[in-house]
Amino acid sequence: MSTCKRCGADFNCAMVDGGDGGPCWCTAMPPAVPVPSTDTDVTCWCPACLKLHIEQREAQRRAAATDTQQ
Repeated sequence: MSTCKRCGADFNCAMVDGGDGGPCWCTAMPPAVPVPSTDTDVTCWCPACLKLHIEQREAQRRAAATDTQQ
C-alpha cells in the first residue's frame, strides 16, 4: 500500500507495492509529468491527484496555446 504525498490517501501502486505482474493503473493515464529518477524522494500520487494534475496541466496548455494565437 502506498500513500499519496499530495493528499495522504492510501492506494495501490504496482510499481512500488508490487502486484500481479501487470502494469500500474497509472500507465493508462495520459503522460503528464516525467517519470522521476530512482534516486529522488519523489513518490506516486493517488488516482484522484494524478487525474487532477493532468487536468490542470491540460488546461494550462490550452490557455498557453490560446494566448499565443492572439
